[in-house]
Amino acid sequence: MSSTILRIFSQYKILRGMASYSVLWPCGSLIQQTIEGKTWRTYDWSKCLRMCIFGSLVIGPSMYMWIRLANNMWPKRELKTSIAKALCEQISYDPFMIATFLFCMSLLEGKGDQQARLEVREKFFDTYKVGAVYWPCVQTINFTLVPPRNQVVVVSIFSMIWSSFLSYMKHMEIERIRQKKLEKKQKKLEKKRLAEKV
Repeated sequence: MSSTILRIFSQYKILRGMASYSVLWPCGSLIQQTIEGKTWRTYDWSKCLRMCIFGSLVIGPSMYMWIRLANNMWPKRELKTSIAKALCEQISYDPFMIATFLFCMSLLEGKGDQQARLEVREKFFDTYKVGAVYWPCVQTINFTLVPPRNQVVVVSIFSMIWSSFLSYMKHMEIERIRQKKLEKKQKKLEKKRLAEKV
């Protein structure tokens, strides 16, 4: 049985990524919920299921295709080439996937498309800023040191940390985000006023 599974995963590499994302993304949700103070009895298992669905059916296949495309476009595994791949991913793949995640997860929660668009509008930029720091570092290392056949699986492991953050951002209330932005603006204005007085 296990040799059959290994043979299938070896033959259809896309399935390895899908399988790893189907486990690691729900784990990311559990990590986020644990940080919130939830326990085994109070975990929201429907969040985990949604993360499993999105991770396995969207992120797994799309990451597999992206890594194949990047390795075909830039076949060398040197640092300069790896940085180019990582930066290309950051300006093309990542923004699309963050917006898709926020939108689709809202729909999976039963929210309408207007609410889903609002979540993308309010949460996208803050989420992207964190990803712009995290993913280029991860992918530069991945593209430089990891053989192409294992790159999707390695990324899925780092993706568990990322999915914890995405889960946090997704379930942060929009009003709380707006309040934080307002507080940030007020601090900037206060600093500006103080600087003008000096």
